[in-house]
This record gives sequence, C-alpha cells and structure tokens, in this order.
Amino acid sequence: MDLQRFQTFRDRVLDEVCSVIVGKRQVAELVLTCFVCRGHVLLEDVPGTGKTMMLRAFSKALGGRFSRIQFTPDLLPSDLTGIDFYNQKTGEFEFRPGPLFANIVLADEINRATPRTQSSLLEAMEERQISVDGKTYRLEEPFMVMATQNPLESYGTFPLPEAQIDRFFMRLHMGYPTRQEEIGLIARPSTADIIEQLPAAVSPEDIAFVRENYAQVRCSDTVSGYLMDLVERTRKDSGFAVGVSTRGAIALYKAAQVTAAFQGRDYMIPEDVKAMAPHVLGHRLASASLSQASDVDAYLQRVIASVPVPTETL
Repeated sequence: MDLQRFQTFRDRVLDEVCSVIVGKRQVAELVLTCFVCRGHVLLEDVPGTGKTMMLRAFSKALGGRFSRIQFTPDLLPSDLTGIDFYNQKTGEFEFRPGPLFANIVLADEINRATPRTQSSLLEAMEERQISVDGKTYRLEEPFMVMATQNPLESYGTFPLPEAQIDRFFMRLHMGYPTRQEEIGLIARPSTADIIEQLPAAVSPEDIAFVRENYAQVRCSDTVSGYLMDLVERTRKDSGFAVGVSTRGAIALYKAAQVTAAFQGRDYMIPEDVKAMAPHVLGHRLASASLSQASDVDAYLQRVIASVPVPTETL
C-alpha cells in the first residue's frame, strides 16, 4: 500500500481548505476522514462559526458536483429526491433529478425540516440510492452528506431521531477561532469570494485510491480488543441510557484505519482508536440524566479515560 499517497492526498486537501477556514485544520482532517470512510458529517455549532463555509471549501477542494439544500419546515421529500413530470412534447413522464444527485450535498440547518423530509435522506445516506414512484435510482460515487444544525435554537426545529443520528459517521463542532486568527479573518476579503477561486486539489483517481485502499491497514487483536472495551463500556455504564450500536463500532474501526494511513502507518495503534472515539461515538449515546449534548460528550471523555490503554510489551 502506497502510504505516501495517503499523506499527499490529506495535505493537498487540507492545505486548500485551511487557506479559507483559518485555525480549524483538526476539524478539517476529521471531515476528510469521514469522506474517505464513505461516511456523512453532522456539523453542530452556534451560527456564524463557519460551518457552511467549511463544507463549501471541502466540496471545491475535492471537485465533483456540489449542491446546497436549505432545510425549511415547508420542504418536501420530492424537493430532495426529484419528481416525475409530464412532458407534453413527448406525452410521457420523465424523471427530473433533485439536489441529492450530486457528489457533495450540503444539508443546511437539517433540523428545520419536518421528520418526513428528514427521513427521505435515510435511504440516500445508507443505501446510496433513492426511490421515486416505485423506481430506484443509484447515486453517483463519491457521495457524501454534510449536514449542519444549530444546537441552541429550538423554535421551529425538529430534532433528528436516533435512527438518523446514527447514520452520521461523526458529529463535529467548529468552535470559535483564537483572538489573532479572528483579527485576520475580519480584515481579509469575503470568504465566499475566496472559496469560488479554490481549485480542485485532488483527482478522481486519488479519491478512488484512498477510499478503496484504507481497509488494508492492519489491526492487531490487542487494538481490536481495546476498541471493543470502549464500546462495551458505553453499553454497561449506568450513565448512558443507550450504548453504542454495532454500526458505531464499525465506524470507529474504519476511522482509526484512516487515521493510521494518514499518519503513514499500515497498522493501527490504540491511540488511533482513542483519538477518534469522542467524534464517532458521542452522538450515538443518550443519557437520562444529562440533557445537553456537551454534557454527554464530557461524560464520554471521562469514560474513555477510565478504560485502560494496552501497551506494547518489549
């Protein structure tokens, strides 16, 4: 496996994205990890922290077709998937594809749409296909949904059900930039103008290579055992009402593989699993005593720290 190609891929994409989104290289690398694993990202933070710009910058750096959907309460499932319309010239019904027929789909403020519309994303996210009037249409690869939501405002929103939350590979938070970074941001030209000028950083062949070959990263029994220790602890800990699903365990395994490949290794170490666990597992957990997602994340960090990390015997 050509590990240098993984690192070159990572550096090219992140350099382009971070030329627009200052000081968020770690978040950008996590989004890229989701993309390589064929996962979807839920970017959750307060308004004005650059969530939408981050995802737009990624779409430009990766190339391919991009579509943005502004979710509103009156949005219908057909507004996402497309419709069959009657062509008067031919006298037949023709399918008009919706915005889901793209490589990178930005679902902006996803929690503002009704549950019926939210559920129309499930088939696309999990099966890479959509069904309209009894017909099934395959979505073109690569396909990735990048969704944003405001965790603070509840008026006019519809919380995502657990079944759909579990479909997201990671839930990430942007956070505020540092003082010096923000001073530079407010003085520079419009971010939207900078994004429009971004070139594609990688080719379709590069994308296909990393997505097909990261699974060659090896995992020892010790590391896989540590991963399962973390997963099982969430299922047994009394602080969690619902533990991590099997889908979550698989996602953590894949994320650790990509992390190792990006670091130039063809084998996983426990630190790869530990670094990815908060981002992959946090949104899959529910607590009866903790209402805020930030409190659940903090509790998860303490649980992860309590699980012994295996060490190598020399």
